[in-house]
Amino acid sequence: MPYLIAIALAIAGAGFALSAHAQTPPQRLGLCAACHGERGIATGKTIPNLAGQNLDYLRNALAQYQSGARDVAAMRAAAGMLNATELNQVLRWYADQQLAAPSVP
Repeated sequence: MPYLIAIALAIAGAGFALSAHAQTPPQRLGLCAACHGERGIATGKTIPNLAGQNLDYLRNALAQYQSGARDVAAMRAAAGMLNATELNQVLRWYADQQLAAPSVP
């Protein structure tokens, strides 16, 4: 019985650690956040919000920017500054964010 309690506590602790980690922005988010916002809400009207976007969609879009299929120089340059691990962390971060309801002016 003490083993079951220890296992339950370990699982609960692991869940808490995962939850806390998910709330920590990636180290290399800054360049992306300058335009797309830290939580994925864009800073300008012509910049897309990334919060809550499908992760596969984000990966495909970024691959198209990197290859030049989507010809946006700023995105190609920004994507080129991050390695594959950093890009994945940033894309997961944005996909995991909640899109806030738009404010009515």
